[in-house]
Amino acid sequence: MALLEKPDRQRGFNKERIIRVLLNHSGEDLTKYRVAKLADASESWTRQYTEKLEEQGLIQGTKVVSVHELYEQWLEIRIEPNQLEVSLQQPMELLEETDLRYGLTTYQAENLQQGFLFASTTDFYISPAQISEWLEIVEQKGLLGGGNTRLRVLDDHVFYNSREIDGFETVSTPQLILDLLPEGGPCKEAAEKLIESFHGEQVW
Repeated sequence: MALLEKPDRQRGFNKERIIRVLLNHSGEDLTKYRVAKLADASESWTRQYTEKLEEQGLIQGTKVVSVHELYEQWLEIRIEPNQLEVSLQQPMELLEETDLRYGLTTYQAENLQQGFLFASTTDFYISPAQISEWLEIVEQKGLLGGGNTRLRVLDDHVFYNSREIDGFETVSTPQLILDLLPEGGPCKEAAEKLIESFHGEQVW
């Protein structure tokens, strides 16, 4: 197996993309055709999957009615990103200088957006098409193995609705919430605060 590669699960990606779109537009009334376009999934598959989510009482049409439960559903079906743990001396400085695509998540992204967590680890998604360039950088500037930085690879839709904060690219708020929840402890608390501020929902 290569050092780092994209997970091989197309159908699962489509489910994740649909939920990602629904949660990014949770207060909006999008058509299912629009959801399919934004999710880069077929219209028939989008209709089929959104109907299933409706049956579970998570959405009505395309409007999210059970925010917490939809995140739980996303956690259940999510495809774990492939990741590489490395040691970099100044990971944030490196990101400031790079022209490569990335999207910060977990500690650093939460710290930039909400400031609740201490940014102890730098986790960021990279584009599957740029894996070799990132590995070259790691070879030049870092060390493989247990470290302060995790490079993650999923599919490019993970960058959907990404945002820039203080000159850094971060994933969308729903993607950040999803990535924080399984970390547990203070990360789960930070995710709950983000759910409250982004979706206007009370925490669990």
